[in-house]
Amino acid sequence: MALQIECPVCGETEDLTGDRREDTIAITCGSCGQAWDRPTTPVCPACDGTDLQSVPLAIVEKSRGTQLSVVGIRIVHLCNECDADDIRRWHDNRPNPLLPRELPTVDPKDV
Repeated sequence: MALQIECPVCGETEDLTGDRREDTIAITCGSCGQAWDRPTTPVCPACDGTDLQSVPLAIVEKSRGTQLSVVGIRIVHLCNECDADDIRRWHDNRPNPLLPRELPTVDPKDV
């Protein structure tokens, strides 16, 4: 669904740094030292398309009991082809952010 940048060698997703250049971003992995370039325009990881929409995605956590809370929002880039269902869900519920496909589970012991 969302654009996720990860090191092509070790799979690291957090310890990454980037330096913007003209039409690319030079990314370096802090875990293994691998360096690579990525385009400044987001690309769909499934189809390599560039027809994407920036959509607010809710960050949801279990607060207490069975209650789920939106604790933040991050912008994700959704492909108009591959993520059409998610884009439609977001448009149907605007101005609210898109909810994740999977929500945190509630342990019955916590209820």
